[in-house]
Amino acid sequence: MGRRHTLPASEFRSLSPEDAISVFEIEREAFISVSGECPLHLDEVRHFLTLCPELSLGWFEEGRLVAFIIGSLWDQERLNEDALTLHKPHGNFVHIHVLAVHRTFRQQGKGSILMWRYLQYLRCLPHVHRAVLMCEDFLVPFYQKSGFKVQGPCAITVGPLTFMEMFYLVQGHAFMRRNSGC
Repeated sequence: MGRRHTLPASEFRSLSPEDAISVFEIEREAFISVSGECPLHLDEVRHFLTLCPELSLGWFEEGRLVAFIIGSLWDQERLNEDALTLHKPHGNFVHIHVLAVHRTFRQQGKGSILMWRYLQYLRCLPHVHRAVLMCEDFLVPFYQKSGFKVQGPCAITVGPLTFMEMFYLVQGHAFMRRNSGC
């Protein structure tokens, strides 16, 4: 009897432009219902997945995308409007644009697990010193549980929405340690 090809039950990998539509569908459903705005539009998702796919992480279960993070490099301590669309290849900060979980997989800790894996991965990148993000106030406790600290109110607003800026120090670069997994 021949072996059947089966997809891994659970897989983490960088995203590619081919994943853009699945990413956008999850993002749109997750954010439109809450704030009426998407952090990234479909063309921006494709843009970042083309320019810096290594700064994205997707969680797939049986081949289906269930959660993701998209980041890009940034070169300043604080975020500004340019950070929403630019990738600065020589930057030392990773701007996390979006973390989203498919609606049927929420409230299972997947967002926290994905963020932990992503931050561990960033420790393997010697040029990355800090992860930065902006979020609405109600999400601050979620990111604090992952080790992010509040930087203060963000200079960026989207319509009536205001955001808090947060950062995570990517310390003790794992690439310097043996058995780090990098």
